[in-house]
Amino acid sequence: MINFEYLEARKEELRLQYLLAQPFPHLVIDNFCDEQKLTELYRQIPELERKSRDYVFANNKFEKSNYRELGVLFDELYRDMSSARLNELLSFISHEQVFVDPVNHGGGLHQGKKNCFLDMHLDFNYHPLHKGWYRTMNLLLYLNKDWKPEYRGQLKLHDLRTGAEKELDVPFNRMIIQQTRPFSLHGYEMTRFPDQVFRTSIATYAYTIHQRLIEKPRTTDWVVNDAGMAKRAIASVYGPAVRIKNMLFGSATAKNT
Repeated sequence: MINFEYLEARKEELRLQYLLAQPFPHLVIDNFCDEQKLTELYRQIPELERKSRDYVFANNKFEKSNYRELGVLFDELYRDMSSARLNELLSFISHEQVFVDPVNHGGGLHQGKKNCFLDMHLDFNYHPLHKGWYRTMNLLLYLNKDWKPEYRGQLKLHDLRTGAEKELDVPFNRMIIQQTRPFSLHGYEMTRFPDQVFRTSIATYAYTIHQRLIEKPRTTDWVVNDAGMAKRAIASVYGPAVRIKNMLFGSATAKNT
């Protein structure tokens, strides 16, 4: 499914683009997958029914973690996304030893419906189930057929160190690889898609292995400075509340199929 030959032939160029990108390392790759296969996969995507648990910060966003069970093409994409071949390419691009989580914890097929948005946030840093796995990359494959800028939903990047920002368009068959660090905020504003047209993507996360923790483990950290008082209050206690819940009952994300 992934156009590996095309990517591997450009790997030097891709590495430079990634490492030199501003406001922090990221990479935009068009024609990431075989166009014909991805188009057929797109036609088979059902309307999702499982709403994101982060509904305060992720309005009208629906998810399916184990998307591979939706059909043969979904399984092919899943296998490519967790392959040794992609791990090798990502490691070259990032100039560090990187691997994709083979069970895609927290990732999957995401579908934003009418008026969806995703508030700016930092992702969890250490894998909830593997203590030494440090999240270093988000891989976001966009499936927005006939997308137009006026539909909104562009991926917004914001560097907490400098305040620098960037917006990236999200058309069909575009992969955006984004470095994840304690300063790499990202999200998207409320969309204006036509009725029954959804903001669709598949999210996959890559890690490096740390022999010792270099940061305090955190859950998703929402940054909503321009929101109302109630939402800011929820954001301020969200991380500690999720950590306590996970200790008592386990991670619900791992059960999201």
